Amino acid sequence: MKKVDGNFIKKIFDHYWEAPLDVWETFAQQMQQRNFKKNEIIKEEGSIENFIDIIVRGSVGVFIWSDNNTKCLDLFYEEYFSCDYMSFIENRPSELFTMALEDTTLYSISRSEIEALYFDNVMGLKIVKAAAETLFVHKQKQQIALLTQTAENRYKTMLEESPELIQRTASKHIASYLGVTPESLSRIRNKFGG
Repeated sequence: MKKVDGNFIKKIFDHYWEAPLDVWETFAQQMQQRNFKKNEIIKEEGSIENFIDIIVRGSVGVFIWSDNNTKCLDLFYEEYFSCDYMSFIENRPSELFTMALEDTTLYSISRSEIEALYFDNVMGLKIVKAAAETLFVHKQKQQIALLTQTAENRYKTMLEESPELIQRTASKHIASYLGVTPESLSRIRNKFGG
């Protein structure tokens, strides 16, 4: 098993809680590196989420099967947390599945390792709190945008904030994420010269 880079972990968490490198080196020892090929399932539909992941390289989509179609609920990229968090906190299976959208490397910490950290020291609580808050804020912003902006405006925001992500992600996933058909996405892209 490859060693998890404590410097990378420190860089991710310094936004939330600054701690000396040795703290992150210790935390990194509790993590494992997991690698997935493009289109490989990370968490199966109907299973329990047992990991909180940090994306080192690649991208992850969160999907649900509905109306005889796969729908994209979320997209995550490098240096971001990824998790079916509802399943994780409830410790119950969910209808969501996660999939690598590119060849992807994750640094993952298991439920049992997190529970051990809870009892060992305050670090575990702070780490999980940072991950939970990040996932919550991301989802809240996404929901607000979905309810208050047109698909065109949401696409424009994606284009302005992360143009490379649009190029890296399949059109069908972007369309589903924006809540439009692939044909509508094509019209939106043409309007913005994409």
